[in-house]
Amino acid sequence: MPFSVRSNCAGSSAKWRSRAAEMEKVWSMLSNITGGLGEGSSEPVAAVSNIFVYPVKSCRGISVSQAPISPTGFRWDRQWMVVNLKKRAYTQRVEAKLALVEPELPAESFDVNWIPSDNSYLILKAPDMDPLKVCLNRAFNVIDGVSVWEWSGSAFDEGAEASEWFTKYLGKPSRLVRFNTSSETRSVDPNYAQGYKTMFSDGFPFLVVSQGSLDALNELLKEPLPIDRFRPNILVDGCEPFSEDLWKVTKLGNMTFHGVKLCARCKIPTINQDNSIAGTEPTETMMKFRTDKALNRCKLSQAKVYFGQNLVCEESLSKSKNGCAVKVGDPVYVLQSYASYADAAS
Repeated sequence: MPFSVRSNCAGSSAKWRSRAAEMEKVWSMLSNITGGLGEGSSEPVAAVSNIFVYPVKSCRGISVSQAPISPTGFRWDRQWMVVNLKKRAYTQRVEAKLALVEPELPAESFDVNWIPSDNSYLILKAPDMDPLKVCLNRAFNVIDGVSVWEWSGSAFDEGAEASEWFTKYLGKPSRLVRFNTSSETRSVDPNYAQGYKTMFSDGFPFLVVSQGSLDALNELLKEPLPIDRFRPNILVDGCEPFSEDLWKVTKLGNMTFHGVKLCARCKIPTINQDNSIAGTEPTETMMKFRTDKALNRCKLSQAKVYFGQNLVCEESLSKSKNGCAVKVGDPVYVLQSYASYADAAS
């Protein structure tokens, strides 16, 4: 599906020709991808270049060299979230200032066998706020009726100090809660993956994006964007742009991941993560080549744009395998691919 642009303004014709050429390049890459990746690769197609964990939903992530696998995703990922008076989740979609909340965890907390002590803390920092220390190993009060999207259940309340901190920062009544792993389970949508669990993520435990996809998008943007706009857990490098869209089964290091759903992007990628100001990009540009129509997903016509692939990990289902870690530098092998975008779930 070639991309073409016409302009009646002679002064802008060179600019539009350049943009059209860039879009043609992207379409060429997409054609190469949908031409088929085969049913297995004896050589790695990419390598893990970065790993991100987001301890508090919608707040900043932490870049780590390795992250242990848990039954719900990477250890610590989306284990906390901020809720309003009705105990409903706040996200950057409504409270963009959450983008400026920076979490810190002990460096050793990402070691496979690490166990927190009474002196282990999640530390949260934000502009014009004193740091907030949240103990990782303490007794919690349980509150009921906490909700995020389709899920509702009990959660651990992190107490008055955390509540006052977020209330002051956001300027409205807030509480910090932690997922109640002792009694609660949040399953991913069984229409996409059965038996898998997550905590306070939007829906799935892992998100993979390739550096090639980001680079290809940035070629089309007036101002290039950093990867933090897209909040992946796993960034890979060395593969063709957007090839991760069609990865059905992959091996990262020694662990097996299933690509279960293309990631439909919300408002958050338009929010500058350095100042919390929203704009129109990259959604405006992605509407030209990352929609159902543009990707030839003929059975669908949703007003969505896609960037990245949601994953589940087989090893998260096995208690004996929990604690295995994904590491920066791990090779990525494609074991099975979707034949086309029409076959990939979204």
